[in-house]
Amino acid sequence: MEIKYILLIPLLAGYLLDLIIGDPQKMPHPVRFFGTLIGKAEKTLNKEPYRLWKGGLMVLVLCAATYVFFAAALHLLLKTSLPVYLIFCSVFVCYGLANKSLITEGKKVFDVLNAEGLEAGRDRLSWIVGRDTSALNHQQIRKAVFETMSENLSDGVVAPLFYYLIAGLPGMMTYKMINTMDSMVGYRNDRYEWFGKCAARLDDIVNFIPSRLTALLMVIVTLSYKGLKFIFLYGHLHKSPNSGYPEAALAGIINVRFGGPNTYHGIVVDKPFIGINDRDIAHHEFATISRINQLTCLVMVLLISSLFLVDFKGIFI
Repeated sequence: MEIKYILLIPLLAGYLLDLIIGDPQKMPHPVRFFGTLIGKAEKTLNKEPYRLWKGGLMVLVLCAATYVFFAAALHLLLKTSLPVYLIFCSVFVCYGLANKSLITEGKKVFDVLNAEGLEAGRDRLSWIVGRDTSALNHQQIRKAVFETMSENLSDGVVAPLFYYLIAGLPGMMTYKMINTMDSMVGYRNDRYEWFGKCAARLDDIVNFIPSRLTALLMVIVTLSYKGLKFIFLYGHLHKSPNSGYPEAALAGIINVRFGGPNTYHGIVVDKPFIGINDRDIAHHEFATISRINQLTCLVMVLLISSLFLVDFKGIFI
């Protein structure tokens, strides 16, 4: 079988698996395994002295181990059984994507808020965001859902697909390891300021192109001139070098204002506002955001598929 089909079939099968079943809650998941490894490494290494260097060592070892493991596994499977290779790769592409689970979790917040009230909505939102939700009102909860969905459309959908294009399944899984490390240790506090710095900076680097690509795809699938305008006006204002771009695109697309002060781990973070229209968000608008996510994911998959069909081999594959 030609290499382009060996890459294309798992991509399409994994996309369809994620579209249909998402992340089965009762099945083992590589990201949870990554989290376990990171937790054990952090517990062992995050001690004085040389926290910065120890954190860098963790990043180097775990990223290298992830890439080598998946590259070796695929090489072995490809030599022994093509059907098993395709199944293995398809399943892990599905694991690498988080589109269905992202939409599902966002919808649950909206539905719980609508059906059970403010306290229940705050509690459900706390499952998917890092900010303090205890004092948020209805509109702040809905905005928080949209903000996190736009950010994670990059981290959980476009970026993994981008690295599948560049370096196949090993690249995709290595990206997931980097992103998981950042989510666990990439904080500016006494415990992680130095130990997590390498993980946080590497995450910034690997998301630089995907975040901007995500924003561009969002405005393409919606044909939103205002979304494109907002990318240039507000994308660079976010404290994160990457998160502001998809947020700005979405703010322009639905004409709403995001950002402002929020509390994270007891610390008030004064984020800049993205947009100027501080309007109310209605419950039914979640369907619009879901459609944007689905279309962005689909267009990204089709774009990569077309590149594979013209024999694009990536950098490392």
